[in-house]
Amino acid sequence: MTPRKQIRLNAFNMNCVGHINHGLWTHPRDRSSEYNTLRYWTDQAKLLERGLFDGMFIADILGVYDIYGGGIDVTAREAVQLPVNDPTLIVPAMAAVTEHLGFGITVNVFAEAPYTFARRISTLDHLTGGRVGWNIVTGYLESAHRGRGEVLPAHDRRYDYADEYLEVLYKLWEGSWDDDAARRDREARVFSDPGKMRPVSHRGEFLAVDGYHLCEPSPQRTPVLYQAGASGRGRAFAGRHAECVFISARDKATARDSVRAIRAEAAAAGRDPQDVKVFIGIAAIPGRTHAEAEDKRDEYMRYASAEAGLAHFSASTGIDFARYGLDEPIPYAPGNAIQSATAAAAKRGLTKRDLLSEMGLGGRYAVLTGDASSIADELQSWVEEGEVDGFNLSRIVVPESFSDFIDLVIPELQDRGLYKTEYAPGSLRRKLFGEGDRLPARHAAHAFRHAAPL
Repeated sequence: MTPRKQIRLNAFNMNCVGHINHGLWTHPRDRSSEYNTLRYWTDQAKLLERGLFDGMFIADILGVYDIYGGGIDVTAREAVQLPVNDPTLIVPAMAAVTEHLGFGITVNVFAEAPYTFARRISTLDHLTGGRVGWNIVTGYLESAHRGRGEVLPAHDRRYDYADEYLEVLYKLWEGSWDDDAARRDREARVFSDPGKMRPVSHRGEFLAVDGYHLCEPSPQRTPVLYQAGASGRGRAFAGRHAECVFISARDKATARDSVRAIRAEAAAAGRDPQDVKVFIGIAAIPGRTHAEAEDKRDEYMRYASAEAGLAHFSASTGIDFARYGLDEPIPYAPGNAIQSATAAAAKRGLTKRDLLSEMGLGGRYAVLTGDASSIADELQSWVEEGEVDGFNLSRIVVPESFSDFIDLVIPELQDRGLYKTEYAPGSLRRKLFGEGDRLPARHAAHAFRHAAPL
């Protein structure tokens, strides 16, 4: 028999109180207000490793959601990704209490110069033993750039900058040091061989960099590359760079179209289309019976805030939904925020009433509610019909959203041969793709490896 496709699974989280399903911080069993403690994160990491999750995908934003109502009133009261702490600083603590769990860390390309960012990620890759991924984002919040005293560039120009940013990083990560440059030869008093190191010299449209990478080669050199842009320009960027792509879709046909478009972009970039794994965001409320799951969902909904979800969506689209009546037509138009989110809402002609109705659990993700068998059926269908590789499972109530899934759904998936029963050895990249620790030669980074001129 042909082995079934193994489902990949990330816990979708953020170093904040309210992430996707807003308002649930008020639930008496929710611990998300402890986000600023190490114990909160180390407990989750150990839980996820018990469930054999591939990784924790850690979202992040710079700036605040200040579109809805022209300010941060709802955002602040409901903790809609505010406050939000640095995602990179929690990783070493979680890595220290786990052996296999990967960490996909979101960092905006405009947040830091590539020279210093390269060191930050290489350090994390060393400390985790090669378990780090980077979710590449170009940002969309005007507030983030105002905070830096800058102006938000146009949508496609942000990707132009990101392309060059990645080129500089490839030169640093892949080209500055030979694999054997760090000799650690005590007798010869040579720790690093200067003959096996070379400076990067880059002059481009946006960036000028001269210098050696500050870190010796880490287990993966370049972290596993995640990306979530779904616009035409975003898909082209993913086709060249991304190894894991995060999409949003409300139905399997839309997901399938997105997956095929992304794989086509990878093929156009000279890569194997299967070099890209595609994840979709979901939430799940499992119970021992369907009735138990429905009761739990109804309980959660009493604490959720649909308006907070709408404030989040206002920032995603750049549209102030507070200005519109419940049934008033909304003039969706492409802007400088998340174009795919705006286009999807425009295609469906969603009113404010529609959006609030869909956000009964405080967020926009599809929610699977039922016993373990029915949820496993739906996940299997998304993989087979939607052609996705896996899921980013968002939290509703922490930690029980993850623990319920682990205790109820994971065993069902394992019984069907759809989910691993143990971790494979090696780095995050090796676990995900079953090849080496480093990017394959068919990836764009290969042109910048140490054998090539910089």
